[in-house]
Amino acid sequence: FAAQRHVLTYMEDAVSQLLENREDISQYGIARFFTEYFNSVRQGTHILFREFSFVQATPHNRASFLRTFWRCFRTVGKNGGKYSNLLTAQEYHCLLQLLCPDFPVELTQKAARIVLMDDAMDCLMSFSDFLFAFQIQFYYSEFLESVAAIYQDLLAGKNPNTVIVPTSSSGQHRQRQPPNDCSPLDGVEASLFYQCLETLCDRSKYSCPPSALVKEMLSSAQRLTFYGFLMALAKDQGINRALGALPDKGDLFLDPAMDQELEKLVAQVSGLSISGPTSSSGDAANLPVRNSPRINSPWKPLHHRRKMDAESEGSNEETDSSEN
Repeated sequence: FAAQRHVLTYMEDAVSQLLENREDISQYGIARFFTEYFNSVRQGTHILFREFSFVQATPHNRASFLRTFWRCFRTVGKNGGKYSNLLTAQEYHCLLQLLCPDFPVELTQKAARIVLMDDAMDCLMSFSDFLFAFQIQFYYSEFLESVAAIYQDLLAGKNPNTVIVPTSSSGQHRQRQPPNDCSPLDGVEASLFYQCLETLCDRSKYSCPPSALVKEMLSSAQRLTFYGFLMALAKDQGINRALGALPDKGDLFLDPAMDQELEKLVAQVSGLSISGPTSSSGDAANLPVRNSPRINSPWKPLHHRRKMDAESEGSNEETDSSEN
């Protein structure tokens, strides 16, 4: 159970942060620190503003990141005019970096390629198209690396006897050479392709889509291309439900819990508005005090605060030295 849930990964991360921030943590106790840490893991907020190596370390982290990205930016596709919900791959990558500053651009480009196929990479994409393609590319990254190698072998007329399972180096997301989708045979035989995928899913230690759903998805196809397969994965709602990070496409822009929190925030901000103009400085003393509403923000690692403190101290030293 501990290995399946990656308990050791979270224990090591918690202890690492505890040691790194022991001075700050000593102010409110170790027990409270561990309680807040594992509550954040359970709620899925523990991945906010963390390094990419941690964000992609476990399936739960990946699902949490997908869910957070959807909840934070779903309004990109919900509000505005006809073209306001269309962004380029680079713009989507900027959104991803707001949550994970060192998120690799290669992953964003691979997700965009699923949507754009043969179109230029600077073409516009809808939020829903990019999100579901990104989900497949990000969550099943190692699986897709192996699928690409299998497809290339089949395209070359080989019958892969050995399934390529990526090592931990796959976490660096090396650039994948796009398979040749312009084959005269228009891809590979779907039944043979599925046999290879079934073997891959049985042997792989990484996350794979349910083989029964993949079989059902490919049952009506005789031949298929690599990016055609990826697009089918991205559009399959059964696979989306099995992954469990995002709602169905029809409910993509619905999040009652988040909407309720936003309504509360708007009400708080509206209540702070000052009625009546100020005619003189003496009237300012009679104005109500504007207290900023306290908003509970997701837990984030203490070492970010320490970095900020260190940077501010350094800037103060520079200022002091310049004054002298």
